[in-house]
Amino acid sequence: MSAELGPGEQRHGFVLAAASSDSGKTTVAALLCLALRARGLSVQPFKLGPDYLDPTHLSRAAGRPARNLDSFLLSRERTVELFARAAGSAQVSVVEGVMGLYDGRDPTSDEHSSADLARLLGLPVVLVLDAGGMARTAAAVAAGLRDFGAGINVAGVILNRVGGAGHAALCAQALAEVGLPTLGFVARQESLTLPGRHLGLIAAEQAGWDEAAALQATQGLDLDALLACTAMAAPSGESLHFPTPVARIGYALDEAFSFYYPDALDELRLQGAELIPFSPLRDAGLPDGLGGVIFGGGYPEAHAAQLAANASMRSAVRDFAASGRPVVAECGGLMYLGRSLLDLAGERHEMCGAVPVDTQMQPRLSLGYREAEALTDSPLVPAGTQVRGHEFHYSQPLTPSPCPAYRWTLPGGTEVTEGYASGQVLASYLHLHYGAAPEVARRLVQACR
Repeated sequence: MSAELGPGEQRHGFVLAAASSDSGKTTVAALLCLALRARGLSVQPFKLGPDYLDPTHLSRAAGRPARNLDSFLLSRERTVELFARAAGSAQVSVVEGVMGLYDGRDPTSDEHSSADLARLLGLPVVLVLDAGGMARTAAAVAAGLRDFGAGINVAGVILNRVGGAGHAALCAQALAEVGLPTLGFVARQESLTLPGRHLGLIAAEQAGWDEAAALQATQGLDLDALLACTAMAAPSGESLHFPTPVARIGYALDEAFSFYYPDALDELRLQGAELIPFSPLRDAGLPDGLGGVIFGGGYPEAHAAQLAANASMRSAVRDFAASGRPVVAECGGLMYLGRSLLDLAGERHEMCGAVPVDTQMQPRLSLGYREAEALTDSPLVPAGTQVRGHEFHYSQPLTPSPCPAYRWTLPGGTEVTEGYASGQVLASYLHLHYGAAPEVARRLVQACR
């Protein structure tokens, strides 16, 4: 399929939303990507929110990287821009929402919700309705979602986890009474359940479907009806053209470290970075000629013994950080750069020792959007800069940081100082989005020249 589509070629796009989390949005989104691709259409998947795992399933099904859209981390203008840029080379754009249709940052408005994104992008909403154990009530739930918010165009409903075609027909009859078309169904099937882990779904690289069985499960989807009600105008985004690199930056990429936004990596390349992947699990040392290193988030706790056993890599990272060249680590990267990681059983695993922090896994999750102030100059921002990010982690430092990187206030009013920033080393639980702020990516690339 050519990356460039004809100017008159019809495009389609929609936001896939539901009444709540765990309604099967990711499963249905991936099945739609797979079925549309099998029909010969080019499909661009998107995921609303700061999610690193659901996009791996969408990427595998669509055959191209899923992009994150987040109107908190990104400005509204930037959200539209990044959507248009990625959607411009696809015939169908599938945008998976988050939580329930109107659930956003807080319960007092639907700002940053799936409904908000649908309005912002001018896309219709396709509801995924978990219809297990209901028939006529399906119409009440779907009509309530349609009628609750202003400016929402609900194009139709996909019934999920139904008992079969007969059950789906009963629900469809009730939906027709309230003027909502049924765009197909997905039957309840254990083989379609995506297994979970404590940070969400396991990445597609570690647990995927049998594609033939998944395609069989798409037989109940009415793709013709879906395409007929989701036509959209051609996006006006420009294609990417990367300049000649001016800095060589390594980034950790393996089973332990994989949490990167594709648009953030693109922004680094647009600012002149040549990005070189390496594996802290298997490589003996860092690639040659690096001006800087990035460690994204991931699952270091699931691979702690193997990371600890690779002493030559840990030594190389420690020496690189001591050399004065930029090292930026987020979440799992902070854990790896620290002195040690203690698992839930209390077993200690030696880490790099590039940052004077020890971390320990906890039974409770810390998560949420954060509006933070940088306390110290770093390779990303000068001191005093206001940044937006999010945290999502089960580990915690055992002692306060001697050189905290950021300060923010939690919703209840508690002030938090967090992370480590000293010289050219920055390690924090805060996930930033370089695609949201080109000046952040530019500063890092310039520091790595």
